[in-house]
Amino acid sequence: MATEEDVAALSLAPSKVLNVNIGIMGHVDSGKTSLARALSTTLSTASLDKNPQSQERGITLDLGFSSFVVPIPDHIKEKAAGYEVLQFTLVDCPGHASLIKTIIGGAQIIDMMMLVIDVTKGIQTQTAECLVIGEILMDQMVLVLNKVDQLPADSREEKIKKMQGGLNKVFAGTKFKTPIMVPVSATGGNPDSPVAENLDGLVDTLKRLVTVPDRAKEGPFYFAIDHCFPIKGKGTVMTGTVLSGSVKVNDTVEVPDMKIEKKVKSMQMFKKSVTVASQGDRVGILVTQLDPKLIERGTLATPGSVPTYSGAILVVEKIRFYKASFPTKRKLHITVGHTTVMAMVHFFTLPPGAAASSGAASATAFDFDREYLTADELVDTSADMPAGSQWAYVIFEKAVTAPAKSLLIGSVLDTDVHANKCRIVMSGRVLSTIDPSNKDEVARLKVFKNKQKVGSIKRVVDEFTVIGKDLFKKETDITKFINLKVSLNGALQGYIEGSFGSSGQYKVRFQQEHGLPISAKKGKGKGKKEEEAEDGDGEGPAQGGKIILAFKKYLFAADAGKGIIQ
Repeated sequence: MATEEDVAALSLAPSKVLNVNIGIMGHVDSGKTSLARALSTTLSTASLDKNPQSQERGITLDLGFSSFVVPIPDHIKEKAAGYEVLQFTLVDCPGHASLIKTIIGGAQIIDMMMLVIDVTKGIQTQTAECLVIGEILMDQMVLVLNKVDQLPADSREEKIKKMQGGLNKVFAGTKFKTPIMVPVSATGGNPDSPVAENLDGLVDTLKRLVTVPDRAKEGPFYFAIDHCFPIKGKGTVMTGTVLSGSVKVNDTVEVPDMKIEKKVKSMQMFKKSVTVASQGDRVGILVTQLDPKLIERGTLATPGSVPTYSGAILVVEKIRFYKASFPTKRKLHITVGHTTVMAMVHFFTLPPGAAASSGAASATAFDFDREYLTADELVDTSADMPAGSQWAYVIFEKAVTAPAKSLLIGSVLDTDVHANKCRIVMSGRVLSTIDPSNKDEVARLKVFKNKQKVGSIKRVVDEFTVIGKDLFKKETDITKFINLKVSLNGALQGYIEGSFGSSGQYKVRFQQEHGLPISAKKGKGKGKKEEEAEDGDGEGPAQGGKIILAFKKYLFAADAGKGIIQ
């Protein structure tokens, strides 16, 4: 039933309504949609499982949007000056494991989160994944312990307290530490609880915790489309959330993925016409001559403001709940906004002893002038590997269209959805875009790998020169290694003068006398079998030590020959 505030809000200009987006997340069948239905007074065209497939299967398959309004709480009245009511827009996210891409996309448009937990079951697999997403994207969260009506009345309070104690232990190790927990019944399904319970307490909690989101009307317009549908005789409506900037009626906007520009004919916020929408607003935008079948998910933006790219450099952080190792050069699913594509990632970090400086990569920039060390795998954040000290060069299988500095989430969505383990591997932010097909551009990325080769001496030519073997294969282009330093047994220094023959052998010149016995020249008093024994792999004067070649190999050098440096 609508409140007095809901009725009053109908006559208010949208500019007088402060909108805060609250995500409702949790495991499938935890009661998220029932909770949204019980709280909401205004429904959008996509809400409460209106999708026919959702109704058929009995679960949420897409994002749903609805809202309710309350008076402006006293603690934010000063910062919310100019607004007359507070509108909570509820973003009902699906809980099924196979829909994690939709959940991630929806999470990026919300301001705070309600994590719904079935009080009879506790934390389940998707509960944990939603918690991970919340940690990445949000600073505020309320735990809603739903279905308390299904607990026996005589032991209900005791069981709720036991559940709260267990959850406190789980959340103590998260960024939320001691989250507020509100026990509710969204439907009152038990005969002893014919009506919903404690929804007023939940609303009061939201009012107490809410803050005025930072909204920026300046800068390029960027809009996340979550639904698109035609209106006969009018055009095509795209509904979504303004992520940055603002838009007005008659503005020209672009669908960046399709490079199509359209003029905004009209806009509505929850069935009320508006002429302008700004960051954080939930709005429907009407344009003409656009086939809605071409857009299921996507974005609108100021024309030319959103780049399309096939590669990027990210500052990344491993999700601590992902317990498996994740090696470099492995593929995973990267989600940015509502788009999810496969990508290959190459991890790297600073070399040992190289301290970060003001010119190093940070949360907003990447320093191409520095050298970086390739990493075998993404590692957990620790004192030895603090946040902001791991990066990834990401190559997308399909180009993505997203603003600069976008947040990305990496997951292994091909993992068995029934497996009881976290599928979200990492989070990251784009520091720089890069074209993987442009060798010169990629070569700016100075990532190296320390390599060491160990060979042996085949023949001692004179006091300073030896012929070596076992460093290179027969087909190796040894010219790339000419003049590189080597050592004899890790001590005496020399350099590679060039190749010797065509079987991967090479000539080494030492700076000082090596002290090894000089090999007898072939044909001088030796039979063929003796020569073969001397030149072979057996132990003898020619095998007097190890030739060690250590160098840096730059992985993305445009010229392979220039990628080998000491």
